[in-house]
Amino acid sequence: MKKRLLQYLACPECGGDIRLLSVAKEDGEEILEGDFDCVGCAKHFPVVRGVPRFAELDKIEEDKAATASSFGWEWQHFTQEDERYGDQMLGWIDPVKPEFFKDKVVLDGGCGKGRHMMLAAEWGARDVIGVDLSDAVESAFAATRSAGNMHVVQADLCRLPLKRAFDYAYTIGVIHHLIDPSVGFKSLASKIKPGGHFSVWVYGAENNRWITTIVNPLRTRFTSRINRRALLHLSKVPTAILYAATKLIYGPLNRSQGGAAIARHLFYNDYMNSISGFGWREQHTIVFDHLVAPTANYVTREEFEKWWKDAGASDVVIGWHNKNSWRGFGKING
Repeated sequence: MKKRLLQYLACPECGGDIRLLSVAKEDGEEILEGDFDCVGCAKHFPVVRGVPRFAELDKIEEDKAATASSFGWEWQHFTQEDERYGDQMLGWIDPVKPEFFKDKVVLDGGCGKGRHMMLAAEWGARDVIGVDLSDAVESAFAATRSAGNMHVVQADLCRLPLKRAFDYAYTIGVIHHLIDPSVGFKSLASKIKPGGHFSVWVYGAENNRWITTIVNPLRTRFTSRINRRALLHLSKVPTAILYAATKLIYGPLNRSQGGAAIARHLFYNDYMNSISGFGWREQHTIVFDHLVAPTANYVTREEFEKWWKDAGASDVVIGWHNKNSWRGFGKING
């Protein structure tokens, strides 16, 4: 934790300012072990292994703890990087472009292993604060600690320990794993300055009936409940099928002059083509990610539009991404 992070922190209990009380271990500008409290209610919070901890997984709701545990394990195992992450992220937050980040204070809602934080910083953000409830913060901190403008916080997205201090916030593939995604949406939107902007990407209900009727029951009743290392190996079977399909059929057809017209009629073509450039490791991550989560919601466009309306957002742009998910961008006014 860097001291400059304090200017953005607020008590999740009462909203009071956070002050640093003690530092037990430092490494350059990083506080690795320490203690701070709220000037309002005097509640204490620790810094552990460089990360401010505002949530204790053994004291939160069972569903949140289970989801956090699953994704924490995932992002500490799948720590690879890929040169395609930038284009992938821009697809999720379209119409935002890299230059939009310049000099902005940015909030990453559900930062996982920190890959999007690093891109935001690379694209010129003044400060990037990544929040995650899971132990993925360990991987995110390791990946971002060398940069002076990246900060990782462990906290519940629905009870954010942050001031309303952000020019831009994004959440990519996260809030649909909450029991009520709209609560996470409202919480993140509440930390954006009036006139700031928000990007959200969620699974779509439309065109995903095969997932909601086949994959979801399998995931909730079996794959999210078994040992994660066992699931890691079990998930190699569907990954092999996915990998073969993208490398032998979808990718080649979409890249060929005559094949693209044929590919448009194939099942799930837009999505399959979008991941065809990724290697085995990343495709394995994608499959594992869909099987490990205890909770996953698929959101209709109507429901997604309502979130933005309820937040009082303006200039909202909602788009269909790969014909299986929704991305939204808008201005938060009040």
